[in-house]
Order: sequence, then C-alpha cells, then structure tokens
Amino acid sequence: MQSTDEKYMKEAIKQAKKAYAIGEVPIGCVIVYQDKIIGRGYNRRTIDNNTLAHAELIAIKKASKKMNDWRLEDCTMYVTLEPCQMCSGAIVQSRMTRVVVGCMNPKAGCAGSILNLLDMPEFNHQVELTTGVMEEECSQMMKSFFKELREARKKKKQLEKEQTGEI
Repeated sequence: MQSTDEKYMKEAIKQAKKAYAIGEVPIGCVIVYQDKIIGRGYNRRTIDNNTLAHAELIAIKKASKKMNDWRLEDCTMYVTLEPCQMCSGAIVQSRMTRVVVGCMNPKAGCAGSILNLLDMPEFNHQVELTTGVMEEECSQMMKSFFKELREARKKKKQLEKEQTGEI
C-alpha cells in the first residue's frame, strides 16, 4: 500500500512529465488541502519567457485562487525537486504547513542543500520538511532530461561545424 506522500508525489511527477514533454526542466508540484489537490504546476520558465514560471509558484497561485486566500495554512506542497530561494521564500510567505520534496538540488536548493529557508527562526513562519519521497524516480527524470539536453547540444554543434566546413 502506498503512503499518502507517495500518492501525491506521483501527481507531482505527472506535472514534471508535462514540463519534460515541452522541453522544460522537469519539475512538478501539487498542493494538497484536506486530501484534495487544490493547485498544480509545472516548470514553464523557458516557454513563457518568465523567470517566475516555476512549478511551485504556479501551484501556489492556483491554490490561493482556489482557497480565496493567500494564506495556505494546513496545506502540503509536493514537489519533485528541492525549491530554489525564490520558491522557498514564497512557500514561507504563503504560510504553507509542510513541503514534501522528491530529490534534493545541491546547486540551487534552499530547503536544506545550500541553506534551509523553510526553517529559519528569524522568519515569522517555519515549514515542516520531508525529503526523499520517490527520490530515485524524481532524480532519474532530472538526469535523463539533462543527458538528452547535452546530447542535443552536442549534435547541434556538430551540425554547425559540418555546415561551416570545419569538418
């Protein structure tokens, strides 16, 4: 029997796969209130040409609209990749109760990797954090995406060299 955390992380993974399908970094997110998904989001930064189009911010916006409140108290966020500083700040500001992370982000994560903005006593709100839920699946999706991206860039460079007569 799967846990509640696994159930909702699978939903976040579905969102991440949508990002993957459109060539975006595969990050997906769902926000749950009283065992119902009230917000969904996937990374759209490149396709929207918008720095703010992160999965978490899109899901927060949708959840806030659904709740008719910017405060998302008693809500849990499920996200496939550890949130960055911007998203971690938005999570704290939204008064989210809990965040469940699939895999950590050692290069930009601000929910434990570089620092933990979710649990700073200096802030007026702290967020409960659970990490490593379906970590292998979330991590593998990121690795596959970046491997394909590197291969595509390599092929593009190769074609450019052939077209300019360098090869």
